[in-house]
Amino acid sequence: MSSPIIAPSILSADFANLQRDVEMINRSEADWFHVDIMDGVFVPNISFGFPVQKAVQKHATKPLDVHLMIVQPERYIKDFKDAGAAVLSVHIEASTHLHRTLQAIKAEGMKAGVAINPHTPVSALEDIIADADLVCMMSVNPGFGGQKFIERTYAKCAALKEMILKQNSNCLIEIDGGVNEITAPKLLAAGADVLVAGNYVFSSSDPLATISSLKKLTGYTHQA
Repeated sequence: MSSPIIAPSILSADFANLQRDVEMINRSEADWFHVDIMDGVFVPNISFGFPVQKAVQKHATKPLDVHLMIVQPERYIKDFKDAGAAVLSVHIEASTHLHRTLQAIKAEGMKAGVAINPHTPVSALEDIIADADLVCMMSVNPGFGGQKFIERTYAKCAALKEMILKQNSNCLIEIDGGVNEITAPKLLAAGADVLVAGNYVFSSSDPLATISSLKKLTGYTHQA
């Protein structure tokens, strides 16, 4: 049995103490940094851009998992690579030529991810799942942290896992939104491989212990 990949969301960090929070994640049992990029167009919020991502990269000792919630993400693929992204996910709803975009991400040496909103059926991924390294499944409506978890996510995750196995894909399933001590074990049982945790980690009185508790969850096998 493998332990899940834990990716704390830097969006929930204290931006006045960003280096401190990045160094805390470095010391923790977390595997990746999850970096949310929002443009105020695709989602009703603006987060941050290249300068902040570069600031995270400067201090991070773990890979940056960058989630683009922006329109026309294909315009910035090389820029995000240059800013330190190891994994780059684009939304299926924002990508007209998704296959081409995934190939372009891989050509820059990054892992290519597809993000999917709560209302988008997993069947929309059927023709692309063999080309993706990761699916970032939104379990809240994208744009803001701290939202209520959408229960339908468990069934969607299980259906996606079935599709991945059927197509013999190595794609990982990442869950973004509402991950905590209650939802995490159920998500792993449904086939999730990567857990993004924001408020649950950064609002904890002991973030290191909270990350460790997520990392210790088992009961499933994920493909490396």
